[in-house]
Amino acid sequence: MKRITKEKIIYQFSPDIIPVEKINSGEIVFFESNDCFGHQIQDEATLCTEIDFSQVNPATGPVFVEGAERGDLLKVKIFDIALDQAGFCVTVPGEGALGERVHKATTRMIRFQEGFFRFRGLRIPARPMVGVIGVAPLEGEFPTGSPWKHGGNMDTSDITEGSIVYFPVNQKGALLALGDCHGVMGDGEVCVSGCEMNAEVTVKIDLIKNVSISWPIVETREHTMIIVSGDSVDNALKEATDQVVTLLEKSLKISWDDAYILASLAVDLKVSQIVDPKKTVRAAIPKTIISTNKLLDL
Repeated sequence: MKRITKEKIIYQFSPDIIPVEKINSGEIVFFESNDCFGHQIQDEATLCTEIDFSQVNPATGPVFVEGAERGDLLKVKIFDIALDQAGFCVTVPGEGALGERVHKATTRMIRFQEGFFRFRGLRIPARPMVGVIGVAPLEGEFPTGSPWKHGGNMDTSDITEGSIVYFPVNQKGALLALGDCHGVMGDGEVCVSGCEMNAEVTVKIDLIKNVSISWPIVETREHTMIIVSGDSVDNALKEATDQVVTLLEKSLKISWDDAYILASLAVDLKVSQIVDPKKTVRAAIPKTIISTNKLLDL
């Protein structure tokens, strides 16, 4: 098993990012993930307004997958997310869903013990997830704090243990990197952060040749979800709906109108995050309607 240490990081996804390790399809890779603050917050006295934002959202990697070429599909199964003993959640004036009501920055340490986070006398069940995960884009440079078609900072709670994430390969080697793990986060990430933590993530990376997708897809036990980002939630929801209707039409060999109706009957639109430079949603197709393999023509 290859180990990618936490010192090997990037702060942007671009077509020419330099790989730190080469792997073969089918290998298991262990990533040491840094918290999104880059270890700059160690206690509640340190505020998010005081840190260096050029060091925020480091992603560990990237790894070069032998044989991966543009037009292929990268399949990443998340086996395990091992969390640290505590994480931090912050507020920042002007940021988040209610940023205009935040008059001063706040930092809260949230401790993790026996599967639960403890906050203000409450026990919140852990839901570990990977906030930033992606591959090199087709063109352009994207900070690791922003999501797009290559993945990136999608902050999607379903990217968790047991899930499979599929990415379009845009560059030779795919160049996968990940970071920004959360111990728990509600959909929306409304105050601008989840429980931001160091973590150790174990994944299996497989290459699927000659299969192409437009946006990342996450497969869970019950759903296949298309993850879409846009300049606004409305834009992202419209694109996600367009993507899901087109996939249903093609995969089930039904008319566009029937696919549109089926989406209205069975597909759930869910908000992933509303606080990043681009907003992220996901369209969840039940596997009772169509399997992931059939949907992707695998």
